[in-house]
Amino acid sequence: MLKTEMRNEHTKNIPEMETLEMMRVMQNENKNAAAALDSQLENIGRAVDIISERMKKGGRLFYIGCGTSGRLGVLDASECPPTYGVPKNLVIGIIAGGDYALRNAIEGAEDNPELGREDLEKHEITELDSVVGISVAGGARYVLGALEYAKSKGAAIIAITSNEGAPIEEIADVGIHPDTGAEVITGSTRMKAGTAHKMILNMISTAVMIRQGHVYENLMINLRPANIKLEDRMIRIVSDILEVDRDTAKKLLDENGFVIRAAIEAYKA
Repeated sequence: MLKTEMRNEHTKNIPEMETLEMMRVMQNENKNAAAALDSQLENIGRAVDIISERMKKGGRLFYIGCGTSGRLGVLDASECPPTYGVPKNLVIGIIAGGDYALRNAIEGAEDNPELGREDLEKHEITELDSVVGISVAGGARYVLGALEYAKSKGAAIIAITSNEGAPIEEIADVGIHPDTGAEVITGSTRMKAGTAHKMILNMISTAVMIRQGHVYENLMINLRPANIKLEDRMIRIVSDILEVDRDTAKKLLDENGFVIRAAIEAYKA
């Protein structure tokens, strides 16, 4: 039996628990999810290096998965452009069933390997691309079909699962498999496993963007003024880097198309 499908001995009586006790049990399992990443840091780092090397040569990063796994990939991909100022087609999230599946369950989609292949085929995968397959159980046929296609095109293959030795790891260049164990609610892998996988995706995309030069010190140098909060953050970043007051930072940004790099270069010129 898969570890993610086993029953959790600590939660068999969870309906009878007081609410605070229930929260403590859940939080303890949350901590276990984070701790499960410790053994996978080397694998995560290897994945980052592989993806970064290919991206510097013009490659793209794809996430592909079903259900919660697919949603997590789409979420991470969608956050890269506003955070790092990169094109929308640099990091791409694909979920079985398409955008409709972001809000609705698509029964049977994960069992169709041809659909996975077709969804990835639309993007004309090359040997410069990297494809991250996300599957908690590790055997989603939709993901397997996509990864097998990507591998045939020479793309780098990264597998994220919670079950070591799962089928998607067998075709991957790097397998990442945090042992998150039995869930609070048996089989509800949107909980611990999903939490661990979200953290892994955060680490991968953040480290890759750092390696691409989109971070100065620990600041988002390519941020875009998509809203008032981000505009204010950009002013603070310029003020911090140049050690000038907010008014001066705002003026520099206004004069340089609200592009942080351009504002800094103009000031130093």
